[in-house]
Amino acid sequence: MALENPQRYTVTAALIYANGPIHIGHLAGCYLPADIYVRYLRSTGKDVAFISGTDEHGVPITIKAKKEGITPQEVVDKYYGQIKQSFADFGISFDIYSRTTNPVHHETSQEFFKKLYDKGDFVEEVTEQYYDEVANQFLADRYIVGACPVCGNPNAYGDQCERCGTALSPLELIEPHSTLSGSKPILRSTRNWSLPLDRMQPQIEKYVNSHPEWKTNVLGQCQSWLKEGLRPRAMTRDLDWGVKVPLPDTEGKVLYVWFDAPIGYISMTKEWAAEQGRDWELYWRDQHTKLVHFIGKDNIVFHCIIFPAMLMAEGSFILADNVPANEFMNLEGDKISTSRNWAVWLHEYLEELPAKQDVLRYVLAANAPETKDSEFTWKDFQARNNNELVAVFGNFVNRAVVLTQKFCDGKVPVAGDLTEYDREVLNELAQFPDRIGQAIYQFRFREALGYLMDLARLGNKYLAETQPWQVIKTDQLRVNTIMNIALQITANLAIVCEPFLPFTAQKLCDQLLIKDRLDWTNAGRADILVEGHELGKGDLLFAKIEDDVINQQIQKLLDAKRMNELATKEIPAAKTEITYDDFAKMDIRIGTILEAERVPKSDKLLKLKVDDGTGQRQILSGIAKHFAPEDIIGKQVTFLANLAPRKMMGLESQGMILMAEDRDGSLSLISPDKTVWNGGAVS
Repeated sequence: MALENPQRYTVTAALIYANGPIHIGHLAGCYLPADIYVRYLRSTGKDVAFISGTDEHGVPITIKAKKEGITPQEVVDKYYGQIKQSFADFGISFDIYSRTTNPVHHETSQEFFKKLYDKGDFVEEVTEQYYDEVANQFLADRYIVGACPVCGNPNAYGDQCERCGTALSPLELIEPHSTLSGSKPILRSTRNWSLPLDRMQPQIEKYVNSHPEWKTNVLGQCQSWLKEGLRPRAMTRDLDWGVKVPLPDTEGKVLYVWFDAPIGYISMTKEWAAEQGRDWELYWRDQHTKLVHFIGKDNIVFHCIIFPAMLMAEGSFILADNVPANEFMNLEGDKISTSRNWAVWLHEYLEELPAKQDVLRYVLAANAPETKDSEFTWKDFQARNNNELVAVFGNFVNRAVVLTQKFCDGKVPVAGDLTEYDREVLNELAQFPDRIGQAIYQFRFREALGYLMDLARLGNKYLAETQPWQVIKTDQLRVNTIMNIALQITANLAIVCEPFLPFTAQKLCDQLLIKDRLDWTNAGRADILVEGHELGKGDLLFAKIEDDVINQQIQKLLDAKRMNELATKEIPAAKTEITYDDFAKMDIRIGTILEAERVPKSDKLLKLKVDDGTGQRQILSGIAKHFAPEDIIGKQVTFLANLAPRKMMGLESQGMILMAEDRDGSLSLISPDKTVWNGGAVS
C-alpha cells in the first residue's frame, strides 16, 4: 500500500548511459515527469532529495569506446559533462547529478555486494557462457545479438529485446553473433555469483501485490515476469570495465551493471547528504520516507523486481513506494533511434531555439506517454506554442499587466464591491491549486497541465466577460475591481505553473515585481498581490514560432534520415560474369566536351558536342540534374564510342558518356588524371 503522510521523499530519475546525448524521448519518459513532481513537492514544503546521474559502466560504454577508438573513461567524461549541462539548462532541478565512476559509488556497491555474499545470499555457479574466440573474451549480454525467440527481431540483445520488451538470456537468442567481431561465439565455462530470484519470488510477489495503485503498464509487466517464474540472475560479469568484484581470485570480473547502477541512487544520496550536512540514511532507511523511481518502461523489471530483491536481501533499506514508468515517445511517425540519428537532441534544441525551454517542457508534458506511446511532431510543437502558450496563457497575462499599466497607473488597484460573477470566478480560482496538485501527486501530469491551462482560460474568459476597456469609459472603480481579480489570477498562475514552466514562472514574478518566493501555500488566494503593489513592465511571455523555424527542424530530420540511409546503403551486387572477349567489344575512348546545352522539353538531357580525336560527335547524356552546361565545357571525359546511334527527343546520340555514381546518387565525370590526346583508347 502507498505510504500515507510521509515525512520526506527520495525521488530518483533513471541513470542514463553516458554514451551519447539526451533526446526528447529521455525527457518525456522520466526526467520531465520527475522534475514536475519534485518541484510540486518542494512548493508544498516537503523535504525532498531528487537524485540522478549517469550510468558509466556496462557494455554500451565499452562499445562506444571501441567505436570511437578512445578509452571508456574518456567516453563517460565527455558525455557526463554534456548531459549534466543540458539538464541544468533545461531546468531539471536535481539536488545532485552524479556518476557511477566516482569512488563513493564503487565503495558503496562493493560493500553492498560483500554484505550479501557474507550472508550467503548469492549462489556461486560455474556456467557455460558465450566466448568470442576472435576477440578473446567472454561476451556480456549486450555484446551478443541474435534473433528474438518471441517476436523474431533479428537485433535482440542478450538481455532484452528492445522491440517487444521481453527479458532474455544470451542462450535464448537464435543464431547469436558477437558484436565485437561478428563471429559466432562458443560456450566456455566461467564462475559467477547469482541472486536466487526463484527462492525470493514469494517475497517479491507480496511486495508487488501490495501496490495495486501502481500504473497498469508497471503491474502488467511485473505480473508477466512473476507468472513465468523468476530465475536466478547473475550479479557479476566477465569484463574489465566496471566495479570490481570484491572477492579474492576474481580478476577480470565486475559487478553486473544492473546490480551496481541502482545502488548509484544510494551512493549519490550519500554524496549529496555529505555536501549538505544531512543524514543520508533518513532518505533510504527510514520507514517514513517515500521512495519513488521515475523510469521508462524498458527499465520496469529492474526497478520493480531485481533492485527490490537486492534491497530485501540486504535487509536495511526501504522499498519503492511507486514506480511511475512511462511508455515511449515517437518522433514524426517513427521510433526515436540514436543509431539512426532520428531524434531531437536536447543540447542542439537549446542552441537552436534559445529561451524556449518551457515551450519544449510544455509540449512534452502535454504529449506525455503516460499510458501508451505518444508522438512528437514539429507541427504540433508549433501549434501548441502559438495556439495555447501564446494565444491563451501569454495573452491573458499580457492583457492583465498591460491593462493595469494603462488603467491603474501600473499598481494593483483596490478591489471594490464584488459581483456574483466575481465571486464565482474567485471560487473557481480557489479550487485550481488542489486540482493541479492532486493530479501531479498521482502522476497524472497531462491532466494537471490541462487544469493549469484551464486557469489561464478562466482569466481570459473573465476579461472577455467584464470588458474593462469598455467599462473604463464610465466606471473606474469597477475597472479597479476587475483588474485586481485579473492580477490575482496572474499571481496564482506564477505559482501553479512553476512545476511545468519554471522559466515562465520566474518571468511572471519579474513582471509582477514579486521578490519573496511564492509557494503552493499561497495558491488559491485572492490577496497574493496587496493593493498598491507596483508592477513591472508587461513583456510577452511567449513568442509566435514561424513556419520557417519549424521547416528547418523538419528538414534537419529528413537530412539525418537521408544520411543514415546513405551510410547503410549497400554496394550493388556484381553483374553477370563476362569474358574478356565481351569486354573487348567495347570501344572506350577519351574526348573533350566542346559545347553543352540543355535539350528543350527535357529536364534530364544535355546535348554535348565532343571532340573524339578524328572529328566531332553529338552525344546526349542524362546528366542535366547533376551538371550545369557551362561547368563541363572543356572537360575531358570517357565515352563509349561504338555504341549504336540512338534517337532521343528527336536528336541522335552517337555514344555514351561514362559516369561514376556515388552512394548518394550523385554523378561524377570519369576523367584521366592528366590531359591526354582526344581519341585515346581506354584499355
